[in-house]
Amino acid sequence: MKKKKILFLGESYRADAITWINGLKEFGDFEIITWELKTPSDCFKKRILRIFEFEFAIFKIKKLILLHKPDMVIAERTTSYGFLAALSGVKPVAIAQQGRTDLWPEKSISLPLKKIIQHYAFKKADLIHAWGPVMTISMLEAKVDMSKVLVLPKGIDLLQFGNQNTANPEKICAIVTRSLLPEYRHDSILKAFAILNQKGIDFVLTIVGDGTQLEKLKNLAKNLGIENKVNFTGRILNTALPKLLQESNIYISMPITEGVSASLFEAMATNCYPIVSDIKGNQSWIVHRKNGQLVPVDDSKKLAEELIWAFENRDHRAQAISNNRKFVVKNADYTTNMKIIAQKYHELINLNHSN
Repeated sequence: MKKKKILFLGESYRADAITWINGLKEFGDFEIITWELKTPSDCFKKRILRIFEFEFAIFKIKKLILLHKPDMVIAERTTSYGFLAALSGVKPVAIAQQGRTDLWPEKSISLPLKKIIQHYAFKKADLIHAWGPVMTISMLEAKVDMSKVLVLPKGIDLLQFGNQNTANPEKICAIVTRSLLPEYRHDSILKAFAILNQKGIDFVLTIVGDGTQLEKLKNLAKNLGIENKVNFTGRILNTALPKLLQESNIYISMPITEGVSASLFEAMATNCYPIVSDIKGNQSWIVHRKNGQLVPVDDSKKLAEELIWAFENRDHRAQAISNNRKFVVKNADYTTNMKIIAQKYHELINLNHSN
């Protein structure tokens, strides 16, 4: 039987996208064709060029469709690739909202245009992915037909992210696995550890990944006098990440906005205790001092206090990490969830072909 083909519109190099694509190949036996914008958006000039590329993207996508004749198109971000998927002419269409809302930044001058684009994408989509409940809030506000929404995270590989934690229990072994971008507030994390250092509390802090803030953060660690206790790994292979998490006892993530964080699930799976920013995306999964801790954004002093509390309350952490592993097994198992998603795609394709 001929494999069904899916055209994926989105940044195929992102860990999130790789999980999605690989899951569809493994559990749906799909052939995946990918297309993405080539211009990065890391400075103003490049952002302008990217807008021009976006305007002509549909012609390139239609050429690709004529060549490959996909059975379905899927896309990430309702305000960019999702809109292109809706314009593509291919049915069925599945789009995924990436953050709590894709209407971001919230004070952007392009917001009215983004709302129109998003409304069109939502209307044309046959299936809308909400990777977690926090995403449905903005969907309801946008008056989306909720019968088209599937609320389910892609999940993580629980064999890869096993719960064999080997962290030194005698000191804080903390890890941060978010991209080194301003919205993830690594600077406030470093300042919290400087407070710990002043109090004579022993720690090792591992900061995984790359991004625009790398040199700035290295300089900050040096200025704070903690560079010997902070390990910047740079970009690593995703296969190297489980071991680093298993060697840590506390996971920290302080973003100013959050959709559904696979990084948080990975920490919960590897018995790494989570301390995260007190925002809606994290409140979906973490209850303060129950299965982790919630800290106000940009409050280094509070983060330092919560780190000390977490480290001193070892029994609390032991109970929390045990419950977190069970939660992830039940709700965020990649094998279970990607089978459901792949099956849903097959159903949509069959329904579309029979009409």
